[in-house]
Amino acid sequence: MSSLDEFARRKLDTLQQSHLRRSLVSTGRSEGLWVERNGRKLLSFSCNDYLGLSQHPALKAAAVAAIERHGVGAGASRLVTGDHPLYAELEQRLARMKGTEAACVFGSGYLANAGIAPVLAGRGDLILIDELAHASLWTGARLSRAEVVSFRHNDVAHVKQLLGAHRGRHARALIVTEGVFSMDGDRAPLAELAALANDADAWLMADDAHDLDFENAARAGAPLRIGTLSKAIGAYGGYICASQPVIDLIRNRARTLIYTTGLPPPVVAAAIAALDLIEREPARLAVPLQKARSFAGATRLPPAQSSIVPLVIGEAQAALDASKLLEAEGFLAVAIRPPTVPEGTARLRFSFSAAHPDEAIARLAEVVRTRVLGNR
Repeated sequence: MSSLDEFARRKLDTLQQSHLRRSLVSTGRSEGLWVERNGRKLLSFSCNDYLGLSQHPALKAAAVAAIERHGVGAGASRLVTGDHPLYAELEQRLARMKGTEAACVFGSGYLANAGIAPVLAGRGDLILIDELAHASLWTGARLSRAEVVSFRHNDVAHVKQLLGAHRGRHARALIVTEGVFSMDGDRAPLAELAALANDADAWLMADDAHDLDFENAARAGAPLRIGTLSKAIGAYGGYICASQPVIDLIRNRARTLIYTTGLPPPVVAAAIAALDLIEREPARLAVPLQKARSFAGATRLPPAQSSIVPLVIGEAQAALDASKLLEAEGFLAVAIRPPTVPEGTARLRFSFSAAHPDEAIARLAEVVRTRVLGNR
């Protein structure tokens, strides 16, 4: 055995002993939120397809038509030859939806978050970031080479204290958070953070990947609004909405945009079709939260703030056991373990979609209340 293989096996053994080793599980999706996994058909409560659009006939038809006209792949990065005509329409629509002058689409949400902060901050600058911010936001902050300081989760007073202690020593300052936090489902105090940023001549950047209130960051006054095409939109990709000068700078300096191939045309076309549906049926945006609140109330969990409802269990093995119990009942609720969440907070993360049948939510709530919570 080579030293490399020995290193890998030791690391994997350590993960196995801590119940933290992960493996890819083939999961077929063909009927809305139903999946095929380990030879069984399960109703998924782990998918981020919040509006049920990823399987929508309109998105499929748009993707097929785009393949016929533009082909399968983009062929190059956007700044070379990969900026096919559909991009302009998508970015104009996203900017209009967010109420900004312009938008820029990236190959994924991770690429957006990894690439934007290094454009806006560097040596001599300051980034304050929520301790529970997504890993991709942390990646971007660290790649910027700015001084990175974390603040206690959603703690406005701590942000104010840190600005007072650090802002004066730095040329520029960026405050980074999420509109809705992906593992806890709670909302950031964007209006309060925006006020602090304004007072300190700092810039607030909010990642709204899990926030279905598409105008939330705009109302709060966040000048940098990151989003995703991979969840509620039902397609793939990430984006930022901001002023025209900021977007022009990002197009010139964001390495994760410049040095990667553009999105496939059918993916962009599907995203445009999703925006068409959302504009025609805006009431759809409120449905996932309604369903999450129904589930939380039935299980006596804290009231849902978003379409994400966490059930914190504690130890990793206990979360895995709870996930297996639900799988036996026909539900997919994947256990979330460290390092995705802090030590001692392994959990089931229930993600609700407009496409979830109410009767299925009621049955899931009964199983969780009697079998999972009842055993604690």
